[in-house]
Amino acid sequence: MKIPFSQVEIKFHESAEFLKKGLQGFRVGRGSLQMIEGIKVEVYGQFMPINQVANISMTDATLVTVSPWDKSNLHAISKAVQLANIGINPVVDGDIVRLPIPPMTEERRKEYIKMCHEKVEEAKITIRQIRKDVLMSMDDDKKSGIVTEDDYKRMEKDLQNKVDKANQEVEKYGKEKEIELNQV
Repeated sequence: MKIPFSQVEIKFHESAEFLKKGLQGFRVGRGSLQMIEGIKVEVYGQFMPINQVANISMTDATLVTVSPWDKSNLHAISKAVQLANIGINPVVDGDIVRLPIPPMTEERRKEYIKMCHEKVEEAKITIRQIRKDVLMSMDDDKKSGIVTEDDYKRMEKDLQNKVDKANQEVEKYGKEKEIELNQV
């Protein structure tokens, strides 16, 4: 897929924001709504995000409560949270599902840090793919005479600077999350 040079910064920013949002889902010993918002629940014969079938709220830093709009979905929500493998054991309590956030173990902390590094690497791969697509577009413009040789060289250097900047931003997000995960 060819990406015009004018869109490169937007694409790099989108990939960095996607990483940032993905890293928010990693829990750090206290609850957050982002860690369960993306869980898909099988209801009415299809999979839907948990926040579309229930009200999610934080009771305190160690307890998330999920109140389904249709009470018949209680067990489906509980099952989906268990299958998500996020280290939370759901408890069905009347008309709500309680999600007590256990303290982070050292093993789980290391696992999250490893997953964080994998997400950062995926973001870097995406940035490299964007660079490749932009270079293809620039090559086509050069061959068709839209861009001169000098402009091409200048754009190539500018593109590499933007790639470096995007990689630094991605690294920064990864390091911030790793520091957060290492706090006890």
